[in-house]
Amino acid sequence: MKKIILLLIITSLLSCKTEKNKETTVPEKFTFSTWTLANKSFKEAVWQKKINYYDSLGISEILVGASPKVLEKIIKVANQKKIKVHGWMWTMNRPGDTIAQKHPEWYAVNKKGKNSLEYRAYVDYYQWLSPFHPEARKHIINNAKKLMNVEGLASIHLDYVRYPDVILGADLQPKYNLVQETEMPEYDYDYHPLARKGFKEIFDKDPIDFKHPELSTEWRQYRLNAISSLVNEIIDFAHAKNKKVTAAVFPFPEMSRQMVRQAWNDWNLDTAYPMLYQNFYKENINWIGFATKQGVSDVDFPIISGLYTPALRNSKDLEEAIKQAKENGAKGISIFTADDLTTAQKAVLVKLKNKRNL
Repeated sequence: MKKIILLLIITSLLSCKTEKNKETTVPEKFTFSTWTLANKSFKEAVWQKKINYYDSLGISEILVGASPKVLEKIIKVANQKKIKVHGWMWTMNRPGDTIAQKHPEWYAVNKKGKNSLEYRAYVDYYQWLSPFHPEARKHIINNAKKLMNVEGLASIHLDYVRYPDVILGADLQPKYNLVQETEMPEYDYDYHPLARKGFKEIFDKDPIDFKHPELSTEWRQYRLNAISSLVNEIIDFAHAKNKKVTAAVFPFPEMSRQMVRQAWNDWNLDTAYPMLYQNFYKENINWIGFATKQGVSDVDFPIISGLYTPALRNSKDLEEAIKQAKENGAKGISIFTADDLTTAQKAVLVKLKNKRNL
């Protein structure tokens, strides 16, 4: 009898505890964030105005391209509105990097034998380092370590963590008078001498001799692994300092592998920000939901869906894009960029900012 009474008491206590937890649990908020750039010189009044503006839209996280010193000052202003600041870092693509430019051997090489400093694919600012050169890797890691020393930084946010686009989005190709129905050698990287040497040591084949390199799954995976190992090395350093690492990535892993040699489902990220710029691929708004869902199913870390606001000028399109991201498992959206929103787009964010827990 005593055992029965004791069992009933324990059951009652557990039930009360469960009910209490239900009452105190706060639904996870669907976050709004934006990418933005900072000038080399920090002006507090300018950033006070920007932070107040972001806060009015319900934006609680900003991904800022700035030096460590400027980031530290921005964080102090952002803290007043409880807005998190991430350090936005251009990783493999290093335009204007005066240290790297002294070392042409650090740069990725295309199948025609031209390095990315000599031949700048598509645009002049495409100046890509090679993940196969040890000194280039060290330089990239040191850039990340500088951000790791910024107190209060929400994450080191890696961007351009890949090779140059071997295939451009369908909407972008006409801008460069291109029809990329195959992988063209001038856009196919990284045939760096060290990459070729390492591959030949394993497979007894030089990839430069491949008539159809796109058919070699080993050659593709070998290059994917070089980026992934670099990213995970950065993450190991960051996590050792209790810092998080996030990344702006291509829409979903399979697409990323094909277009830019980026296997972000192999990375140990804290959060991924896939750039779901549907207009680049001549896709509709529903594609944002599809790409979000695919990314969510491919990884075990959170997804923040990146939206390109110039392609969502119609306020109904922007609202639908946010809905597609949320309903397909994203933990939030990040827009490029909140600094040039129309009045109608701002109204959408204001309308939704208090409904994100529903």
